[in-house]
Amino acid sequence: MNRGSGESRGGVNLPALRGYNEALLLDLLRGAGPAGLGRAELAARTGLTPQAVSKITARLWVDGLIAEAGRAASTGGKPRTLLRLVPDARHAVGVHLDRDELRAVRVDLAGRVVAESNGPLDFGAGPEAAVEAVVRAVRRVADPAGLPLVGVGVAAPGPLDHRAGAMGRVTGFPSWKGFPLRGVLEGLLGLPVLLDKDTNAGAAAAAGAWLRAAWPDADADAGANVGVGVGVGVGVGVGAHAGVGRGADVGPDADADAYAGGGSPTCVYVHVGTGIGAGLWLGGGVYRGARSAAGEFGHQVLLLDGPPCRCGARGCMEVLCLEAVARGDLSEAARILGEGAANLVALLDVDRVLLGGRVVAAAPEVFVAGVGAVLAARALDPARPVVALAGAGVAEGAAELALAPLFGRAG
Repeated sequence: MNRGSGESRGGVNLPALRGYNEALLLDLLRGAGPAGLGRAELAARTGLTPQAVSKITARLWVDGLIAEAGRAASTGGKPRTLLRLVPDARHAVGVHLDRDELRAVRVDLAGRVVAESNGPLDFGAGPEAAVEAVVRAVRRVADPAGLPLVGVGVAAPGPLDHRAGAMGRVTGFPSWKGFPLRGVLEGLLGLPVLLDKDTNAGAAAAAGAWLRAAWPDADADAGANVGVGVGVGVGVGVGAHAGVGRGADVGPDADADAYAGGGSPTCVYVHVGTGIGAGLWLGGGVYRGARSAAGEFGHQVLLLDGPPCRCGARGCMEVLCLEAVARGDLSEAARILGEGAANLVALLDVDRVLLGGRVVAAAPEVFVAGVGAVLAARALDPARPVVALAGAGVAEGAAELALAPLFGRAG
């Protein structure tokens, strides 16, 4: 997470919390990018003693997680040694289980994609077939040289129980209810596995786009073919599904500060694919709710006694929007999506509405403009939120969640 310019979490000078302090320093170095930070600055930002920082960085050096980034300009004394994260020291895998497609990515510690795999998936064929597909995909993108993986993040359609690692009653797929996907995959892969909803992974990917921008792709040892785009009004698109955002007068630096802790880090990621859902990034992390059920965005009723939805209700935004998509009226689909997003903005007062998913990717300008127009028309405050394309895909977000414990954050 990018904390290069924001406030920092405090360290704890207790031996029992050695792991926490290591993660804290790794998080700061991750956010600083290739330029790195000096030991004195790490001590100042964490509240740890200089001696503690020296001991911790020595251990991280031995583990291959950090290296020298050069020397800081001298201010009269000996130039300070700068330290940086070594992105290729460890990798993580993210998997997006969609209803008809599986995408897997391997990312480095900076979150940059270094390998990926796509293929068809029949979610309706049941859990066993999907598990086999996930295992094959993870092995396909794994480093042939055997570089250690810190874990695997799996993003799947909701509802599901993030804490228990079990699937819920996915609409239209009754065979998945209660399936312990996380435990089964951990047993087969021999790695920590994190299970979350696809929309939550999308929110993590969108929030992490600023972090990835701090690590230019040219610096990646693996040389992955991943683009970085910067758009007026929103900032950064990173990843194989990157986009250029358009929105209110909020520049890249301002948005980055919001994510890093210098502002209000709130956004909604809206995913439009075979279904519609939302991921909420509130207070610096994914908000899942008490039962992992937050973000069932597509099933808000916009038209009383409207067409039946697969969830059993009538007039849900999902059925209205996807019916418009099916008949080729993308402008109407964007308007309907905008009405739902406006309800969410009025309820949560978020800074950004980020759009993703294959339907949006097929006509990005139509959806960004359409949703933005509705938010502008319904705005109660002149400082309306930015509407933009999400900076990365769901698989990238799943990998980001798998990396989170290494940096002292909940996945």
